[in-house]
Amino acid sequence: MARFTFTRATLVSLICSYWHLAVAAPSSSSLGPKSFLSISHPRLPEYFIRLTQPDAEICDPSVTQYSGYLDDTVNDKHFFFWFFESRNNPETDPLVLWLNGGPGCSSMTGLFTELGPCLLNQDGSGTEFNPYSWNSNASIIFLDQPVNVGYSYGPDQVHDTDSAADDVFAFLQLFFSQFPDAGHYIPAIGKRLVQEDASNIQLKSLLLGNGLTDPLVQYGYYAPMICDNENVHLLDDQTCETMKDASPMCQNLISACYDNPANTVSCVAASDFCNNALLQPYYSSSGRSPYDIRKPCNLVEDSLCDDHLDLLQDFLNRDDIKNAIIGANDVSQRTATQSNSTMYANCNVHINYMFQRAGDWMRPYVHDLPSLLDDHQLRVLVYAGDQDFICNWLGNKAWTMELQWHDQKAWVSAPDREWGDNAGQLRTSPDGQLAFLRVYNAGHMTPADQPKHSLDFFNAWIQNTLH
Repeated sequence: MARFTFTRATLVSLICSYWHLAVAAPSSSSLGPKSFLSISHPRLPEYFIRLTQPDAEICDPSVTQYSGYLDDTVNDKHFFFWFFESRNNPETDPLVLWLNGGPGCSSMTGLFTELGPCLLNQDGSGTEFNPYSWNSNASIIFLDQPVNVGYSYGPDQVHDTDSAADDVFAFLQLFFSQFPDAGHYIPAIGKRLVQEDASNIQLKSLLLGNGLTDPLVQYGYYAPMICDNENVHLLDDQTCETMKDASPMCQNLISACYDNPANTVSCVAASDFCNNALLQPYYSSSGRSPYDIRKPCNLVEDSLCDDHLDLLQDFLNRDDIKNAIIGANDVSQRTATQSNSTMYANCNVHINYMFQRAGDWMRPYVHDLPSLLDDHQLRVLVYAGDQDFICNWLGNKAWTMELQWHDQKAWVSAPDREWGDNAGQLRTSPDGQLAFLRVYNAGHMTPADQPKHSLDFFNAWIQNTLH
């Protein structure tokens, strides 16, 4: 079974002066045929959104919610989304777009196992209320992208982050045209939003959770994370020395990709060598999950190292659940396009592979961030669970320290201080524009491991009180 090396949880926060989804979308019975409201925009004639109401009993019936598709009629691409209104004050609370990474992993995994209004229960038979959902003080959209991730479907035509960002941009433009008051992916999407005349979208901040944002820096911290960690001894000394010896060559290859990111050959060469030299030893010898160094995992047989995610995949493939969420017509249409009987998958192996073969893995999307910080005054929070190996906190903190932006000197000299009740370690720039948070005792899926602390830092961030 293929392994997903980076399941990057990423998020965009979009804050609007006033908005509320008071649209009269067609109602539907619990499992009956669904009607759709169609949304279009003259600037994007090839796209439109189909909006419906899912069976609210599946996930927190106390809040207004909508599901639907962004349809690209030219390229026959259909992107699934699920929207939940804030539990607090949807008229003034911010709107958040949540994207899981992979690339190729569904945002439904974030919804049902990390921070959504409901979580899959232990036996996978249904859901339960999540008191620590991030829609406690914000409205949230969970979007499955690129195409053929999760419930999204269509031809495989997106193999790089920039193309994926174009589709997300179109979705946001259409969403806000209907409601005008209302690691890799996030820098690219943020850049796309501020470059365009998107006056109906007020982008306020970016959050990057356990992401791969600057491979040139982050790949230098795989060996230290697992070999110099006094609390963890998973690899023998010889394996550790081999990893450390390979690091200079890895750095040289990634630098070549950074120098010419359009050169797919050099970028693929970097990912092939570095993944084999610095990741494969952990996969082969540690016996632990790359997403949480505390957890045993047989990486030969299990790509995601999480039995609960297997239950989620079964749950979202149940006919009654699919019909209740997206409607029988779309279930039939999606099934007709697939080569196998499985409609929903947590992660798409083919998409992950195609992004790698396109050289996307090693490209320097971190270069989009200085402009967002300096020219557009966006706020950026980088957070990382400190038990994650694959996008570990050492590498994530290190790339923020090397980021070239207007307040770098003050950022580097800023102190690290304890945050919360032994919840983490926080560094902020003097004005709070950039923040890095190490979350204690959390793996790659930080909100799943530390739900209360995650909601605390999220609420503090959107209220601009994280300090």
